[in-house]
Amino acid sequence: MRAMLLVNPKATTTNARTRDVLIRALGAAVQLAVEETRYRGHAAALAATARAKGYDVVAVLGGDGTINETVNGLLNPVNGDATPLKNEYTDDPSAGRPALVVIPGGSANVFARALGLPNDPTESTGVVLEALREGRRRTVGLGQALWEGQSRYFTFCSGMGYDAEVVRAVEGLRGTGRKATPTRYVNTALRHYLATDKRHPAMTVTGPGIPAARGVFMAIISNTSPWTYVGSKPVRPTPWASFETGLDLLGLRRMGPMTLAGVIRHILTESDILPSGRNLVQLHDEAEFTLTAQRPVAFQLDGDYLGERESVTFRSTPNALQVLV
Repeated sequence: MRAMLLVNPKATTTNARTRDVLIRALGAAVQLAVEETRYRGHAAALAATARAKGYDVVAVLGGDGTINETVNGLLNPVNGDATPLKNEYTDDPSAGRPALVVIPGGSANVFARALGLPNDPTESTGVVLEALREGRRRTVGLGQALWEGQSRYFTFCSGMGYDAEVVRAVEGLRGTGRKATPTRYVNTALRHYLATDKRHPAMTVTGPGIPAARGVFMAIISNTSPWTYVGSKPVRPTPWASFETGLDLLGLRRMGPMTLAGVIRHILTESDILPSGRNLVQLHDEAEFTLTAQRPVAFQLDGDYLGERESVTFRSTPNALQVLV
């Protein structure tokens, strides 16, 4: 079995010694080529090359951002436009692409943990090696975001509004050399709440067979649950979302402290019950919907800030990817 391992040397929770141990362990099980990512978008280019060269597996040692780039390199055309990849495998869209192996190395590792992998990279490598020996695979669906002729897949979540503003603020802090720890996310969210617009909602949710929902401040789009983690604590705003169903959405029509505190308390303490309230917009298992804004609003995807947008369409892509897990 030919495998390419993509290593983010700046991954939050790994060091050179850990990486060397993991590389030796994987190299003993497969014919392994190792590539280090050097710049934003490099993982996507390397994954596309692995697919073109007929590798059986692409493994990733890194955080959710590196995993997202890798997935897009496996699925998207090289030019990154919104035209979906065509292949002859109509019954199994994931066929004809390398399978994905995930070894968590970031701060949150939401996708890896949603797959049931341990949060420790060494323990996850042991699980992955078992999956390789036993040929154990899982086919998962992905989300896809489309805007202004561009397309990008996401593994676990996207968002527009306040949560994307927080992602933007944390990325700014990371640019100064600070790590994206759970405590930093929480503190940044609290500080940023004071500055966000809580009086003029910008967004409307529309979609095939979906009544229009106007006056939305913040929208969380989920391809699985949990949405994220605060340390070891899962956060579940859309507890019914899964890799085997369409996309889910939770939108907030009010951003007052009482409304927000009630939602936060619920999604931190209730595992299987949907949040409730007249100020919430909720969708479950949808194939497609669109968020349109009266003004540009912040947009994030798998925890990666992608600028301000006025319209983004979200689509479910079933059976998109095979994962060894």
